[in-house]
Amino acid sequence: MSFLEELERRRTFGIISHPDAGKTTLTEKLLLFGGAIKEAGAVKNNKIKKGATSDFMEIERQRGISVATSVLAFIYKDKKINILDTPGHKDFAEDTFRTLTAVDSVIVVIDVAKGVEAQTEKLVEVCRMRKIPIIVFINKMDREGKDAFDLLDEVEQKLGLRVTPLSFPIGMGYDFKGIYNIWGKKLNLFSADNKQTVSEGVEFSDLDDPQLDEIVGEKAANELREELELVYEVYPKFNNEEYLQGDLQPVFFGSALNNFGVKELLDCFTEIAPTPQPKMAEERLVDSKEEKLTGFVFKIHANMDPKHRDRLAFVKIVSGVFKRNAPYLHVRNNKKMKFSSPNAFFAEKKEIVDESFPGDIVGLHDTGNFKIGDTLTEGEILNFKGIPSFSPEHFRYVNNADPMKSKQLQKGLDQLMDEGVAQLFTLDINGRKIIGTVGALQYEVIQYRLEHEYGAKCTYENLPMHKVCWVDPDDIKNEEFKEFRRVKQRYLAKDKHNQMVFFADSGFTIQMTQSKYPSVKLHFTSEFE
Repeated sequence: MSFLEELERRRTFGIISHPDAGKTTLTEKLLLFGGAIKEAGAVKNNKIKKGATSDFMEIERQRGISVATSVLAFIYKDKKINILDTPGHKDFAEDTFRTLTAVDSVIVVIDVAKGVEAQTEKLVEVCRMRKIPIIVFINKMDREGKDAFDLLDEVEQKLGLRVTPLSFPIGMGYDFKGIYNIWGKKLNLFSADNKQTVSEGVEFSDLDDPQLDEIVGEKAANELREELELVYEVYPKFNNEEYLQGDLQPVFFGSALNNFGVKELLDCFTEIAPTPQPKMAEERLVDSKEEKLTGFVFKIHANMDPKHRDRLAFVKIVSGVFKRNAPYLHVRNNKKMKFSSPNAFFAEKKEIVDESFPGDIVGLHDTGNFKIGDTLTEGEILNFKGIPSFSPEHFRYVNNADPMKSKQLQKGLDQLMDEGVAQLFTLDINGRKIIGTVGALQYEVIQYRLEHEYGAKCTYENLPMHKVCWVDPDDIKNEEFKEFRRVKQRYLAKDKHNQMVFFADSGFTIQMTQSKYPSVKLHFTSEFE
């Protein structure tokens, strides 16, 4: 297959939602339809210790939430589909924001009963800013919830989207009869017995066909006819060009847990979703059709396999073909590197690949060379931008609870911080270590992973700080800077890359410091270098 044909086959997308809207279940069902797994593990049912395929960290199985983005790939109708399943919980939003830099389109999952929730609003805003094409999937139609038209209005108003339904429900909850697939002009009947299997639809090109009344009952059939008439009048006709530009969002209804409406979503997605897109670097726009390789690291995961202590850097291929054992330039370090065992993913299952194409995600074994945002090329100096690093909002001292294991603790902290889930600071005055995170739940995850992956135990002490600022002095030797260092000595620390940071206990402190020492510049992200 030629390079351009391989490119046309690729679809790389992320699934985003508020926690509990059914994102991981939907991911799992997409894999089921793609033939990648034989049966789905009930995610929430702890009696079945299988857990969801995409939640492969032990803590995710216990808590029933996703805490890290996982990458899954499968072939469906000769298309190579790459899914990035992201955490929904707000404490892990940083991982999700970074993942959105690596996708070409997005599926947003919304719970029929809860409607649009806060976390969904934030994530969709990022997608809209970046003009990422969005498909909306309204989930859990087998439960009682909001009326379909009310939901469509809510999606338009709260998320600022312009929607067009491509499938429409017949009833809901106890009266849920099925879905009319507007895109494929088919009627799918619902039965709650088909959780593990896949039902085929009945084709209906003419809704006035009396057979419809026989199948769903006269009342439901008439309601459907009226509602569809309204849909055709009120909502714009689907236009692929507008969808690809991020100006029109198709909506599907279904129940992921019951395998319902998922196939319609997948069939339509493979037809309309964008192939790998060009990406803006600081130097120029990189087109996915270019022959030379470019790619960037959007995630680092320590201990994919605890037995082997391996660290993987996840690289999204932007252009060219990534070949095993070929030399590539690590732009930030300015050195050539070869990779003998690049991995493709299926949750935690990995296989070595010889070639990867634009849109694919490759896992590279890493001994500490990579940072999030690093670029690989065939020699050109390029830096992909827009991979954020946030200023933490929660701070805690970290103490070693087992003095015999201080080496393990040090190593564990080092590797986990490289993942970008949290940041480590060392106080200048006494060398105490402080962990800063965007969400408080991160501390539990760090503690759990230190113990179970590194055999190290830690305890925390609260540190009531407001923000951490990176210090960028105009002139280190000037008197003002010396004065700043002397006065603020107790609040100064170094980050992992030895950059100076200043801990502020309130917004007022930051204002006062800036007015008192104007030549000392304070930054809220570490990206200013």
